[in-house]
Amino acid sequence: MTDSTIRVLQVDAFTDDPLSGNPAGVVPNADDLTDDQMQAIAAEMAVSETAFLTESLEADRRVRYFTPTQEVDLCGHATIGTFAHLHDEGLEPGTTTLETNVGVLEIDLETDGTVWMTQDAATVREVDVGYDRLAEALGVDRAALEGVSADLPPAVASTGLPWLMVPITYLSDVGSAAPDLQAVASLTDDLDAAGVYLFSFDALEAESTLHGRAFAPGSGVDEDPVTGTASGAVGAYLDHYGAFDDDFPEELRLEQGHYVDRPGVVRVRVGPRVRVGGRGVTVLDGSLLAPEAAEDDILEV
Repeated sequence: MTDSTIRVLQVDAFTDDPLSGNPAGVVPNADDLTDDQMQAIAAEMAVSETAFLTESLEADRRVRYFTPTQEVDLCGHATIGTFAHLHDEGLEPGTTTLETNVGVLEIDLETDGTVWMTQDAATVREVDVGYDRLAEALGVDRAALEGVSADLPPAVASTGLPWLMVPITYLSDVGSAAPDLQAVASLTDDLDAAGVYLFSFDALEAESTLHGRAFAPGSGVDEDPVTGTASGAVGAYLDHYGAFDDDFPEELRLEQGHYVDRPGVVRVRVGPRVRVGGRGVTVLDGSLLAPEAAEDDILEV
């Protein structure tokens, strides 16, 4: 390989089955790449996020995440995918540290390849948004939104990346949502959120806690198949509003991706910090010719 050729992978996260779950790009050695090169590679990979691993002075590793259009501060599924790859490469089980744009996070790798990501400190803020606007933006029935609003109002929750949490009554309401992507982008921009997480406790599997869909067109991702940051955020949201009274489950099981033919499951544990867990499978391992780094323009006076 030449100096401008780099190794790239696609790892399907939150699944054991190839071509399901959420595909993440992984660049295991990105130390020599510029920001523009990372952005160009992420656009070429054309998955919702690509993770770029570099050396770190503060942790065992540093990672940066890019959608096809911009850098984002945190990505759950790309983290799971990255460490699933590192497990395949021989990383020993145990705890390691990862420097991200939101700070240094702990990653726990189990012997079976399950990756647990300890996310950032949780925040939840209620927002003033009308149900008419929500219903129109998401293409859902207003009454289905209001049916759960007494106990669980719309709110922006974050464990590293802010998501607008929107509970709705039935699984059929989640599945039939037909979002106006421009309206969703405008809504999330107004509320300073990365995207909208629409969910219902009416799930496909009896052992599942809820079923969700995630829309983030403002970040260049129309619908994300299985979303780690939104899953962590909804765990914090449900805890904040006492969704299970005094009997909060030890572990939440969140379904997502079925309506885009990429089914996956996210495991969430809520404690002093929220932890998101899952496995991943590498489906592509190859090389890519990186674009040349642009030279800075120098103005001489």
